[in-house]
Amino acid sequence: MHVPSFIERKRDGGELSAAEIGEFIAGYTSGAIPDYQASAWAMAVFFRGMTAVETSHLTRAMMNSGRVLQYPAGSPPKVDKHSTGGIGDKVSLILAPLLACDDLWVPMISGRGLGITGGTLDKLESIPGFNVSLSEDATLRQLAKLGVAMIGQTADICPADKKLYALRDVTATVPSQPLITASIMSKKLAESLDRLVLDVKFGSGAFMKTRAEAEQLSAGLIAVGHEMGVQMHHLLTPMDEPLGTGVGNALEVIEAVEILQGRGPADTIALTLDLAEKVATTDRATLARWLTDGTAWRKFVAMVETQGGDSTALERLAEIHRAPVIHELTAPHAGRITAIDAGTLGRACVALGGGRAKSTDAVDFAVGFDRIRKVGEPVGAGEPLLRIHARSADSLASVLPHVTAGLTVA
Repeated sequence: MHVPSFIERKRDGGELSAAEIGEFIAGYTSGAIPDYQASAWAMAVFFRGMTAVETSHLTRAMMNSGRVLQYPAGSPPKVDKHSTGGIGDKVSLILAPLLACDDLWVPMISGRGLGITGGTLDKLESIPGFNVSLSEDATLRQLAKLGVAMIGQTADICPADKKLYALRDVTATVPSQPLITASIMSKKLAESLDRLVLDVKFGSGAFMKTRAEAEQLSAGLIAVGHEMGVQMHHLLTPMDEPLGTGVGNALEVIEAVEILQGRGPADTIALTLDLAEKVATTDRATLARWLTDGTAWRKFVAMVETQGGDSTALERLAEIHRAPVIHELTAPHAGRITAIDAGTLGRACVALGGGRAKSTDAVDFAVGFDRIRKVGEPVGAGEPLLRIHARSADSLASVLPHVTAGLTVA
C-alpha cells in the first residue's frame, strides 16, 4: 500500500476500508511500516476520528494480528473487566481473584501505564518474581487450576495493540476514542470472553473528561462487543479524585492486599463489588464475604505463586519498595477538603517516576502517594492530607507545588 496516501485520506476526513486498515495494521505489526508513519496516522485519527464501521475493522485487524485464545469444551464461563484508566485504580488486582472464586475463568490481559494512568502489569511486577508473560498453554493450564491468570500481551496475543499502545503513550494520541475502543476490545476479544464489564471513567483523572464523552465511548465499546457475541455490561464512574488512598505501583498493590485481607478503603471495595456483580453468578453479599473471610486473598496468593511471584513479599512491599524520601503534606488551615485533583496527582506520579515519558522508560515501583484523604472530610490545621513518596529531595521539590495546588481545603 502507499502509506502516505492512506494517512492523507484520514487526515482529510476520508473513510478507510477493512482491507486498507488490515493491510496497514499487518504492515505496522511486521515492522514494514515505521513508527513515524504510524504516529502520523494515529494523530490523523485523533483529529478526524473514525466511523463505527472503521473502528470495528480496526478492532478486528488488531485482534487477528495474533492468536485468539481457545478453550476446552465444557470449560466455565470466561469473564473479564476493563477500566478505561484512572488514578489509583487498583480494582483489577482485587476483582480478578474474586471472580475466580465464583467458578468462573478470568483470563485477564492487561496493559502497562498509559499517559497519567497506571497499568495493571506495572503494579503486578512490583511483586518480586511475578511473571506477566505466560504462553497460551501456560495460561490455559493456570485457568484450569485456579480460574484466573493476569497477563500482558505476549508476542502471540494482539501484537499490533502492543506496539500501538506504546506509541500512543508517547505521541499525545491516548484520548482518541476509536484508538481506545480498538485497543481495549482487541485484547478483550482475543480472550474469547462470554461476559465483559467495562468501567468507563470520566473526570480530571480520566481520558474522558465529561460524562457525555464517557457515554459515547461506552456505547462504542458495547457495540463492538455485541457484534462479536460478548455479553456486555458497563458502569460510568467519576475520576475527579483518586480511587482509594494510594497512587503508585507498589502503593496500590499494598492497598489491594489490605482489601483482600478484609480491610481497605470503602470506595475501592464498593466499586469492586459493583463491577463484580455485573458478571458474577453469585450474589453481592457472597462476593463481599469472600473479600473478608480470606477466600479471595487465598486465590490471589495462589495466583502470585503460580506466576512465579514471591507471595511472602506481599505483606512486606512497603519495606521492599520504600522510597528514600517520604513527605507528609498537611492542611494549611482547618476546614473541609473540597478537592484532591486526580489529574494533578496522576501527572505528579509520572513526574516522580511512577509512569513513563517515553515507551522505553522503566517505572519506579516505590514512588507515588498514600494515605490520601477523601473529598468532603473535615481536617484540622496541620493535619496530614497525603504522603508523597519520592526518589530524591529534588524530585519531591519538583512536584510539591503542583500537588499542593491540586488540594483545596475550604
